[in-house]
Amino acid sequence: MSPPVRIGLFGLLGSGNLGNDGSFEAVLGYLRTEHPDAALSVMCGGPEIVASRYDLETTALNWYQGEYRTASGPVSIAMKGFGKLVDIFRTAAWVRRQDVVIVPGMGVLESTLPLRPWGFPYALLLLSASGRLVGTKVALVSVGANVSGHRVTRSIIGRAARLATFRSYRDEPSREAMRTMGVDVTNDRVYPDLAFALSAASDPVLPRSVGVGVMAYRGGNDDRARADEIYESYVDKMTRFVARLIADGRPVRLFIGDRADTQVVDEIMRELESPLITAADTSTLDDVLRAMSTVEIVVATRYHNVLCALKLAKPTLSVGYARKNDILMTTMGLGEFCQSAKEIDFDALVHQFAELESRAGELTEIVAKLGAEQTRLLEQQFAELSAALLPMGVR
Repeated sequence: MSPPVRIGLFGLLGSGNLGNDGSFEAVLGYLRTEHPDAALSVMCGGPEIVASRYDLETTALNWYQGEYRTASGPVSIAMKGFGKLVDIFRTAAWVRRQDVVIVPGMGVLESTLPLRPWGFPYALLLLSASGRLVGTKVALVSVGANVSGHRVTRSIIGRAARLATFRSYRDEPSREAMRTMGVDVTNDRVYPDLAFALSAASDPVLPRSVGVGVMAYRGGNDDRARADEIYESYVDKMTRFVARLIADGRPVRLFIGDRADTQVVDEIMRELESPLITAADTSTLDDVLRAMSTVEIVVATRYHNVLCALKLAKPTLSVGYARKNDILMTTMGLGEFCQSAKEIDFDALVHQFAELESRAGELTEIVAKLGAEQTRLLEQQFAELSAALLPMGVR
């Protein structure tokens, strides 16, 4: 009897970002259903959380636990530098124990939010290079990408992608971005975001209720000098919008997409102090889906908050921080209901919401139909993964 195939999963998982974990859960569900005998292990940012939540063997992504904190002195800088060297050998040793490593979705080839090249891009490069060195297949599955404006980041991301065995993207602009960065994408496919493969259980809907997904948004890499100003403007306008909703007697449920977003929820609730406002208690994307199923309409910023609303066929308005939000909304027939989180036009937001509500029946039908197609395409991708990467007969 042949030994079980060894499959590793890699990424910033268990680190507080619900979208990343949701993409992971979608792939984990596929593997446990289609390849139940496979030996699974995870190299991730939050190994304790992933191990306890999913009952999996885990390894920390970085040797130095303060990797994603800003270096505050010579000792911290030295530890980070030493950690980079140690991680070369740690990553290669972990990859060598796998037959296949899957990077499950996420914006791993993106730099739309503040990002240091020697953070996760470097970790991804170590993964892909280790795979080439030891003969382990590395698959980037339904990942997001953009052309980085930072030369070093662009170089590292491009090299990491080129060394991968399998690449697919969650939208066509992501594929085009990698082509622009010098990656041969001839055989790369475009499939929907992995979170569309999650189950969408539903609870009773509260009449006239609105879900508002907020984000601790401070701009991107080029906005560091204005980060506080951008944050204050975003929170002020989202607070004004929620105030308008509750003045109209609407129940409002606040959502997050990352642990960092709880500060925005707290600020809004403290400012408005209304019994009509509640905060959804969510620690996974599945929690978000269930809690969001209880509202009629959704206005959200985080990409995966928007995706959850669309997965549930809710009339949705995106106050997005990156082009990927607009692409997703357009794909799902709601391209006219988009705003920029950096420069919210409050009057336009109110008008868009009113139109969204007036056309709710029509739009729900459109989104439901397109959502079913996204799920079908992901089933097709999972079949392709099994055929391309996993040994024949392994189940």
